[in-house]
Amino acid sequence: MNTSEKADKGSLRFRYIKLCIFFSGLSVFAQLYLFQPLLPMVAEHFKTTVGDSSLLVSSTTIGMACGLLFFAFQADSYSRKKLMTFSLISSAFLTIISTWIPSLPLLIVIGVLKGFVVSGVSAVALAYLTEEVSSMVVPLAISMYLSGNTIGGMSGRISATILAGEFGWRNAVLIIGIESLLLGLVFWKLFPESKFFHPQKVDYSLKVKQMRVFLTDPYMLGLYGIAALLMGVFVSVYNYLTFRLEAAPFSLNHFVIAFIFLMYTFGVLGTMITSRLSGRFDKKYILKGAILCMLLGLCLLISTNIYLVISGLGIFTLSFFAAHTMASQMAALHAKQGKSSATSMYWLFYYFGSSFLGSATGYLLNATSWPIFTIVLIVSVGVSFLLTVTKNKQE
Repeated sequence: MNTSEKADKGSLRFRYIKLCIFFSGLSVFAQLYLFQPLLPMVAEHFKTTVGDSSLLVSSTTIGMACGLLFFAFQADSYSRKKLMTFSLISSAFLTIISTWIPSLPLLIVIGVLKGFVVSGVSAVALAYLTEEVSSMVVPLAISMYLSGNTIGGMSGRISATILAGEFGWRNAVLIIGIESLLLGLVFWKLFPESKFFHPQKVDYSLKVKQMRVFLTDPYMLGLYGIAALLMGVFVSVYNYLTFRLEAAPFSLNHFVIAFIFLMYTFGVLGTMITSRLSGRFDKKYILKGAILCMLLGLCLLISTNIYLVISGLGIFTLSFFAAHTMASQMAALHAKQGKSSATSMYWLFYYFGSSFLGSATGYLLNATSWPIFTIVLIVSVGVSFLLTVTKNKQE
């Protein structure tokens, strides 16, 4: 097929792709971390601990990780549009159903299922854009998708906090579920079908061989370890900071706490800064610098001064997104063959780190205190820094 038929800037097809890919990111990440700001309310409602309530977030991310592993093998067997549409609409129904689930264990099971089905979008979105969009405007299309991810995660958390404070956490979940369903229906009606991809038979032996190569490569294992640790620490901070800000000495109300999640705008800034610096400096030094700044941000989070806490959260968030952007780029660039397998493994470690560390630190906080919790996070980030040093010796 003539590649000149690919969607180009100014065309109606490109406008539909850009709009719908933004909506897909908005829906996925609004649902993925929907319960994060609601954990104190959920813990109180079900009379459970901080750690148990955090499983609502971890269940969705572990479902996401399992789904990404599954789709690493199966994604090319399905139509891109049909897979993404199914993921968006089915996940929205699961979010709506969550409103009436009477027990925490069943709600956690629903979370695993939701994470699994919604991973279909992440598994093929970037592949669709590189296949269907003109190479000149692929960066613009990808930026729309990533913007949808960031804004979805931020707006989902903010709206969930505000809505839950006014109408209760179950009604907040229902409203966001309905909004996600509407976004899924718009996507189904407007998103263009693939012109340059057709479902194909999967070569399982090749996929397994590629993954084995990456899992025995010390350089890639270092990057995968960094992804798991940094994402686990990031999710831990945003999972439990709400509990701390509601308690003394801060005693903030839900409306003020909601706007803490505006810190995600610093994440966008971190990604932009990294993109600019990566053309001028060695990538490993950018990664090291970002991780060191994360350590600074975490140290400030120990403070009981609200201004220092907010400053620390801003530095921490900007640095995390910078480090994540750099590490994911390094993983993709290092893989000479099987780039999709390399990046799938990166995301797999990323979400498993989020699931395991994000819940384990909740039980730690419940049993100890905020300073000890933060020190453990500092140690985890310190280990990721050591991995960058070890990785340099392997280059």
